[in-house]
Amino acid sequence: MTGYMKEMRKFVGHRTIIQCAASIICVDDNGKILLGRRNDNHMLGYSGGSVEIDEYVEDCAKRELFEEMGIIAKELEFFCVNSGPEAHYIYPNGDEVSNFEIVYLCRKWTGNPNSNDGEMDELRFYDPKEIDINQISPPIKKVVADYINKFGK
Repeated sequence: MTGYMKEMRKFVGHRTIIQCAASIICVDDNGKILLGRRNDNHMLGYSGGSVEIDEYVEDCAKRELFEEMGIIAKELEFFCVNSGPEAHYIYPNGDEVSNFEIVYLCRKWTGNPNSNDGEMDELRFYDPKEIDINQISPPIKKVVADYINKFGK
């Protein structure tokens, strides 16, 4: 954790914080999505993270995609907003968040999947039909399920 959220945790400890986040579901030419195994909860997830002060949401999403997955986004397409009780999460370290996450799809990108910041391992593209929703990190299960329902049939 860096930046704004790290500073806020100094004041509030593990108590619930509203976390404004930006994320990208990276899609290949075959409709497969890039997921990685998170090192904190060992579940699968797409790239994403907290927006820094005065950072454009789109820039945050692109930054997180590069940091966590080594991919450079060329174009973003709005997909959804993930919020509410399903997006509430307690991290393994005890930090609690109520997520307000803006999720984009990225179909035009460059690079090879590679974790630049060590937050994820086992990066690979998954066919939506092969994704076990029970292996998806809890606060993003609804988003992945919505993607599968919309594009995975």
